[in-house]
Amino acid sequence: MTGCQQVPGLPTPLLEIKLYVPRSQRGLVPRPRLSERLDRGIASKLTLVSAPAGFGKSTLLAEWLAAGPAAPTSERSAAWLSLDRGDNDPASFWTYVIAALRTVAPGVGASALALLQAPQPPPMETVFTTLLNDLGAIASDIVLVLDDYHVIDTRDVQDGMAFLLDHLPPRLHLVIATRADPALPLARLRARGELVEIRAAELRFTPDEAAAYLNGVMGLQLTARDVAALEGRTEGWIAALQLAALSMRGRDDVASFIAGFAGDDRYVVDYLVEEVLQRQSDHVQAFLLQTSVLSRLSGPLCDAVTGRGGGKAMLEALDRGNLFLVPLDDRRQWYRYHHLFADVLQARLLDEQPDQVPDLHRRASAWYEQNGERSEAIDHALAGKDFETAADLVELAIPALRRGRQDATLRRWLEALPEELIQARPVLSIGHAGALMVRGEIEGVEARLRDAERWLDTPPGAREGLPAGAAEMVVVDEEAFRGIPAAIALYRAGRALILGDMAGTMTHARRALDLADEDDHVGRGGPAALLGLAYWTSGDLDAGHRWYADGMASLEQAGYHTDVIGCAMALADIRIAQGRLREAMSTYERGLQRATEQAALPLRGAADMHVGMSALFRERNDLDAAGRHLLTSRELGEHAGLPQNRYRWPVAMARMREAEGDLGGALDLLNEAERLYVSDFFPNVRPVPALRARVWVAQGELGEALGWVREKGLSVADDLSYLREFEHITLARVLLARYKSERTAGAIHEATALLARLLQAAEEGERTGSVIEILVLQALAHQVRGDIPAALMPLEHALTLAEPEGYVRIFVDEGPPMATLLKAAAKRGIAANYVRRLLTAFGRTEDSTSPRQALIEPLSERELDVLRLLGTDLAGPEIARELIVSLSTVRTHTKRIYAKLGVNNRRAAVRRAAELDLLSRSRHRPA
Repeated sequence: MTGCQQVPGLPTPLLEIKLYVPRSQRGLVPRPRLSERLDRGIASKLTLVSAPAGFGKSTLLAEWLAAGPAAPTSERSAAWLSLDRGDNDPASFWTYVIAALRTVAPGVGASALALLQAPQPPPMETVFTTLLNDLGAIASDIVLVLDDYHVIDTRDVQDGMAFLLDHLPPRLHLVIATRADPALPLARLRARGELVEIRAAELRFTPDEAAAYLNGVMGLQLTARDVAALEGRTEGWIAALQLAALSMRGRDDVASFIAGFAGDDRYVVDYLVEEVLQRQSDHVQAFLLQTSVLSRLSGPLCDAVTGRGGGKAMLEALDRGNLFLVPLDDRRQWYRYHHLFADVLQARLLDEQPDQVPDLHRRASAWYEQNGERSEAIDHALAGKDFETAADLVELAIPALRRGRQDATLRRWLEALPEELIQARPVLSIGHAGALMVRGEIEGVEARLRDAERWLDTPPGAREGLPAGAAEMVVVDEEAFRGIPAAIALYRAGRALILGDMAGTMTHARRALDLADEDDHVGRGGPAALLGLAYWTSGDLDAGHRWYADGMASLEQAGYHTDVIGCAMALADIRIAQGRLREAMSTYERGLQRATEQAALPLRGAADMHVGMSALFRERNDLDAAGRHLLTSRELGEHAGLPQNRYRWPVAMARMREAEGDLGGALDLLNEAERLYVSDFFPNVRPVPALRARVWVAQGELGEALGWVREKGLSVADDLSYLREFEHITLARVLLARYKSERTAGAIHEATALLARLLQAAEEGERTGSVIEILVLQALAHQVRGDIPAALMPLEHALTLAEPEGYVRIFVDEGPPMATLLKAAAKRGIAANYVRRLLTAFGRTEDSTSPRQALIEPLSERELDVLRLLGTDLAGPEIARELIVSLSTVRTHTKRIYAKLGVNNRRAAVRRAAELDLLSRSRHRPA
């Protein structure tokens, strides 16, 4: 370890302990067969060392790292992270991972840490991609060891690890030591040759290794027969051999001792630990049992827990005696017991002195709180069932947990507290409601808000007006208590918005605004933004834009710059719905300027701005510019974080595919978008399934489109609302297609009636974007019945509205029928210059949809070589050997190919290449 860099929010002593790389222990048995396997594993993404406790996993890895790389010319740095249960919080886990990496790559992950500690942190994928960008620039190999990974059981952390493995830079190698296989894509890694595994069968001592350990290291001078018997009884299990060796020291009856134990692993350990403990003095035994409640040990901490002095000297003596004590730092100030040893000590403590356990935890809690380690203090208070103290500490910890995005930790603590205790503490009730809302869980939120609300008019300690037997209110954080009324109103507004209650959202958001001080920018920004979202969802776009812009301005004054950039999408979406494309483009441009005017990497949100600008350029029929912005968004996503709304990128690329005439590729991308879509507070006014139904109509797949109509329960008799306006316009498209296919009079009558109602609603709501599309469909409805004069009336109106904003694709996407209508309009002199431009765009579109259409950016010759081999069964390393390049070079080419083809995986890349006739042009040219 080259030194522990300070990481804001993490106590330095704990950081040093968790990042300490264990040193080589004295006189261990060399195990070259395993070291060689670990050396070979460096070429893979992941080395998994998986076995039950006591098989020497950590020791093996420490010895291997201490020995250095097998090749003298190669360089390798090692970062180590010892995990515990508290690391199941994603923010905590990734903060420690970055801290570990910074011990060997100083400065790496600075932007990722800043994102993790932002007031409103971004999605975790943003943090990952920012970190991976830093790691990709490292010139030397890094081995990251995650020890005790079996303690990690939360889905969020596991998903993040899977993402890391999928995008692992070539210079970073991951090693996981665990008692149980992790929930990671091991089968896929194994199939690709990217996984090296060492399991219990390999970790067991061979007879020769057992003899070397027992006689060489432990100095027992056993006969070959005794060694064989002991090795057979323990089956090479290292912990059992070590316990047996300690028990046999100074014995004359070694043979009878060896014959005296047998049975399963648990019995062997219990038996041998008992033997070891009986050989210690009463003073040492008492120390071991009392301190077994601690996950880590220091002299002062042990003194506080045992109530006696001499803890430091005792730890040093136990260390010298090899009594299952593991040092956690170079200065030997902190230690831990071997896990197996600790398990048995704790079991014995509970069996012999159960009444002592709560008090021991309370002493530990008090020591940690006095020494500034609140998290450990809370955990010990909970373990000791000192719930009042734990509740006090949790209440004080909430602001820091919020800033550090440790909502999972907050929930874990709150859910460990008795229900009646939380009900008596309004600040904890509000904290729990907030933790639920962060995860989008609204069940239980209102109950918690009511728990807090009932105390608002009750002074602390007062009982007047409370039901008999009710507890007194307890408040530790007075400032948080004063903010409860506004917090209740804000959370109720958010809950109402999620439930679709726009009136309730507005009522509660206005109350939150009334309760917030004029200079409380955060307190005013949140409610104003919720009001904007409620008006937007209701179809009042002017009010929605005004309130949302006010909310963003307040948040910007409060310093929430990243969120303001990302939320520019909402303001642009509203302007697009209003048909004000130029203002929408200005909104994106301002957002992009804010995101990129920083000296460091672009802020989160830059990728979103490029996606939005791409859609607008597409509408202008500038497909080259649209493609460049999508490619820039993809590349920025690898540096400054994925788009906030990840589904928008494949939607935008699907629209590009439609413009190119590749409807199959568009469907693939829309399916991907649907998988990525995550509901949030933004109204889902352009649902992905409706977009897919439109592609089916364009393909002539009328049955699929009608199936969507039935699934959504859509009818021409529905009450109309802005939230479903896009779906109802899509329904009109399906009915028109049905009339063209079946010539049923009912379908065309239903379509025209529905379009008339939709037009009236859109005009009343001043949603010009919808008005233009509805007018276009009305024109096509008249045309399909052969009434061209009638068709030109709504078309002229649509052209008048569309020309000032530069609409093109809304006409061109309708294909030959619209071209025919525009030619008729040209003959009558309707919007002559504009119609001429549109007809010219039809000609360019026909050229762009030829089989050998251009890509966003052409593939290089080397990328074509890689693309050809992606179409084979060769794995990544085999492709590298075929092309005589490194695996990292293949990965770089593959990433670029995916970006240029607009795909996310190998199969889609091959399919897309075939559609574009690229495979026949690629060839193999060795470097």
